[in-house]
Amino acid sequence: MKVAVTGKGGVGKTTFAAILSRLYADEGRTVLAADVDPDANLGLALGFPEEELADITPVSRMKDLVKERTGVDDSGIVRYFKMTPRVDDIPDRFAKTCNGVKLLVMGTVDIAGAGCVCPEHVLLKRLLSHLTVQDDDVVVMDMEAGLEHLGRGTASNMDQFVVVIEPGARSIQTYKRVKELATDLGVKQVRVVANKVRSAEDEEYVRSRIPAEDLLGFVHYSSRVIDADRQGESPYDYDEEAVEEIRAIKAKLEA
Repeated sequence: MKVAVTGKGGVGKTTFAAILSRLYADEGRTVLAADVDPDANLGLALGFPEEELADITPVSRMKDLVKERTGVDDSGIVRYFKMTPRVDDIPDRFAKTCNGVKLLVMGTVDIAGAGCVCPEHVLLKRLLSHLTVQDDDVVVMDMEAGLEHLGRGTASNMDQFVVVIEPGARSIQTYKRVKELATDLGVKQVRVVANKVRSAEDEEYVRSRIPAEDLLGFVHYSSRVIDADRQGESPYDYDEEAVEEIRAIKAKLEA
C-alpha cells in the first residue's frame, strides 16, 4: 500500500499520516513513513524523541550525497549530471525507526528558486519514485499541499491520494486544487478525510461539497490530540477514539 497524504497546513494531515502508519506497523507490516513536508514534524507524531529528531538531516540537505549521486562537483558545475541517480540504499542507510515505523525525512527544494532540474530535486524525485515500487512495503508520504515532487510515473504508482481537510471553504479549495494536479499526473481518484469535525452540521457541510465516492470518513475534534502534541508524544498513544476512526478509514482505503 502506497499512500500520499496532503492538505493545507494545520488541518491534521501529519496526525492522520502518523496514526495510519502505526496502525499498519501494529499489523506487523514493514512501514516507511516519508516526511516530504518542508515543515517536517511527522517524527514527533510517530513518537520519536525530540533529541533523536534533532540529529536527522533531511535527504535534500545531504550535500555530499547529492553531489555523489548526481555528479555535481563542489563548485556546483555539472560535469556528468545523472538524471537517474542511485537511491535504493538510501532508506536503509538513513531511515530511523520508532514504534515499528521507519521514518525517512526527505526535505524539500524551493522549485521556483532552484529550478526543476536542480540536483536535490532530481534526487528527491528519483527517491520518491523508488519508494512507490517496493511491492511488499507500506509507504505513507506526508506531503505538502502541492504535488511538485511527484512526477507522472511516481504519482501513477500511488495506491491512494488522501487530502485531509477541515470543514471550511479553504480546505475544500485545497482538495479541488490537489485533485486537479493529481488528475494532470494521471491519478484517477483522490480521496478525502475530514478532520477536526465537531458537529452534525460540520459533517453535512463536508458531505454537501465532497462527492460521496471521494469521502473516506470523519475524524472528530479531540483535545487529546492537542495534549499529545503539547507533550511531544504520538497521538496514537493518547486518543483511542481517533485511532478507531482512522482504523475504519484504513479499511475503506484497502477496499
